[in-house]
Amino acid sequence: MYLNIVLKENNPAELAHARGMPPIAKEAGIGREALYKALRHDSVPHFDKINRIVNALGLKLTVQHS
Repeated sequence: MYLNIVLKENNPAELAHARGMPPIAKEAGIGREALYKALRHDSVPHFDKINRIVNALGLKLTVQHS
């Protein structure tokens, strides 16, 4: 439920903040500053970086037909 609210409000940084930015950055294999930059509201990160962040959060991206 919380994840749906975060995604609906277009604020994925809130989820990473709740879990702790340094551990998420370490697990994703990116620097803490790069994580902050990737999750800024106006950023357009590469898919690879988003996928690593999602995996570090213990989540899985899926695609489904709408």
